[in-house]
Order: sequence, then C-alpha cells, then structure tokens
Amino acid sequence: MAEAYIIDAVRTPRSIGKLGKGALSTLHPQHVAATVLKALKDRNTLNTADVDDIIWGCSAQAGLQGGDMGRMAALDAGYDVRASGVTLDRFCGSGITATSLAAAQVMSGMEDLVIAGGTEMMSQVTDFGMKMREAGLSAGGIGTGNARLQAKHPQSNQGVCADAIASMEGIGRADLEAFGVESQRRAAVAMAEDRFAKSTVPVIADDGSVILDREEYPRPDTSAEGLAAMKPAFAMIADMPSAKDGPTFRQLINSKYPDLEIVPAHHVGTSSGVVDGAAAILLASESYVQKSGLKPRARIVATANVGDCPTLMLNAPVPAARKVLEKAGLSSNDIDVWEVNEAFAVVVEKFIRDLDLDRSKVNPNGGSIALGHPIGATGAILIGTALDELERTGGRYGLITMCAAGGMAPAIIIERI
Repeated sequence: MAEAYIIDAVRTPRSIGKLGKGALSTLHPQHVAATVLKALKDRNTLNTADVDDIIWGCSAQAGLQGGDMGRMAALDAGYDVRASGVTLDRFCGSGITATSLAAAQVMSGMEDLVIAGGTEMMSQVTDFGMKMREAGLSAGGIGTGNARLQAKHPQSNQGVCADAIASMEGIGRADLEAFGVESQRRAAVAMAEDRFAKSTVPVIADDGSVILDREEYPRPDTSAEGLAAMKPAFAMIADMPSAKDGPTFRQLINSKYPDLEIVPAHHVGTSSGVVDGAAAILLASESYVQKSGLKPRARIVATANVGDCPTLMLNAPVPAARKVLEKAGLSSNDIDVWEVNEAFAVVVEKFIRDLDLDRSKVNPNGGSIALGHPIGATGAILIGTALDELERTGGRYGLITMCAAGGMAPAIIIERI
C-alpha cells in the first residue's frame, strides 16, 4: 500500500464559545475554516488546482454550519474551483475520521493531494439550540427524542455518562480534579514556551486586522482548592427528563446498569471547554511529494474505528487504541506521545489506568479541559499537536484517539519523519 504523508498541520487559536464573548463567535464558520485552508495554501505554496478533495469534520451541521463547509470554505479561501470538498459527522471524532479517510484515499492510490480538517463554532451551536427550544423543537441530548432507539440502546447526557463511568470505575472526584489542574498547568507551560506556535495561525478580518491570535479559554490560575469548591455540573441534569414525558438521563443509564449509583463529580474544571475553532492537515502521496518538492513531516501508520456501549458512551478510546496498535504491529511502549481528548477527566484517567501508561506521555501539553474542544475540529488539532510534540522531543510514534457520541472512538497512529 502507498504511503500517505502529512505535509503540514495548522489550526486557529480557540476562542470562548459564547456569542458576543468569544472573539470568533460572530464570524461565519466558513471564515474560520477558510483561515486554516488559506494558511495551508500560503505556507506550502500550494497549487490548489491539484487538491483532489477537502474532507471536513463538523458535528452540528445546522444553521450557519450547514451546507458542506469543506467546499464552501475552500471557495472562501481562494482555492481553485477544481478543489472539491465534502463534510462529515462522527460527532467529536469527526476531525480524526476526516484525516483517516483522506489518508485512505491517498494510500489506495485514488488521490494524491487531500486536505482533512474540521470546524466547530460552539457559540453558534449553543445559540441555535436555544432558538430550537424557543420554537418548541427537539434539542435534547444525543439519541433523545427517539423512543424506539432509546428502547434498544439508551443514550444519556454525556456529562451524566462521565459521572457514571467514574462511579463504576471507582475514580473519585479528587483524582478527577487533580487531572484538571494538571491539564491547565501543562497548557500554561506549553503556551509560555511557544510549543503551539508552529501550528497556530491567527484569524484575520477582511480589512487585515487581527481578530484572534491567542488562546482565550485557558485558566492557568486553576487550583485544587478552587475546583474542590465547585458544585458538580451534572447533578441536576441527571434527574431531568431526556425528552418530553421521557425517562430522566439517570434512568436511561440505570435501565441498563440498574445497580449503578451515579455519584455526581464532574464540573467545568474537569470537563472540556466550550470553544470555537478550526484545524486542517495537508496529506500527499509519495509521487506528489517527489513531483512538487513538498517536505513530509510524518506518515500515517494505521487508523481504526471502534464502537462500544452507547449507554456509557465514552469508553471506546481504550479498545480503539488497542485495535490501532495491533494494526500497526506496535505496543503501547512504542508510543512516544499520546493525545487523548479530554472530553471529561474520567475518559483520560481511565485510559491511562487501563493501558498502564506513563502519564508524562499522555497529553503532555494539556488538553481540552484547559484549551477547549471545538467538536468537529478537535481531532485534527490533536494530530497536529502530537506531530509538533514529536518534532520537539525527537519522538517517533504518536497515537491520537477520542470518544465520540453513540459510544464510538476513531484512532490514528502517525510516525515522525
């Protein structure tokens, strides 16, 4: 099988995902996506007529985020009209999946130059959801509103799922909060040392002024004492109805795990941040590299997808990591950098414990608890972050994975060149 090389990886800074509060919140999502596409074009002197496809992740494809952002953002970025685009949704896993599909197209020999990435404007998604509720439409959690599906596979609120897993695994609130504090500490060190500088590109207005050139979300002054004083965020949600006249979110989980006592534990300090942002990755075949003179930074080693229990929702990263390691013929000891999305602290804490990993190699520059989680973009962000860290430290292999709604997880292994 042919090689798929990563030529470059870029992302925007992440802004607070609240309308009117975050720097990016009033922009059209296509503007934010076009920012990273233009950066790839300019940084690599791309002939965009050669781009075979743009595979884009976006989970909430509604409102301004509807309408095939992969294609429309490319047009906004000034790409040649021959550069096609498609947009997909694997919930939080969309960015990794976009990259995996782009790599598969190149490795199969069907295409030579493909861009993968994603965008999510959480500020606008939240606002759209509020408008749906005001209109009396369904805007519940994943899987809600479909009694037929819920009877087969109960699916709860993600935060309640996180609390359920922590309760089931015996991972206490203190451990979760220690993880949250460490995420903020590592992110603060990374930003102070400009570890994100290679991949981060500013978002520019049409008049040339800078809209955003720094991370807005991190709270480097986070302390264990401060987190201990916070109230659990999902205690009330657990006992709210999942749909009109439907079971509560707690009842959905207990319908499958009747003996599980769900103890509320997670809050804003141990959950991923709500932010806006975009990221993109440029992949090329060996023949295109030789023809164009582009310099590869890494190659795709293996990809995998796994489904797990949709009721607990967040547990698939461990089996996904095991599956992709087996495909690559590697062991966990071969991985120099792990990037596991910090959807909730329990996801990564359980991942580290189940695979018996060296904590210093997992999310060494912090994660979504400190930096935020722009759903459809996060996977591409993490791949770029892993690559930057491999280059900084001289490591060889990076493994990137994340939980996704419906009980899924994509995973990918890259090798630094």
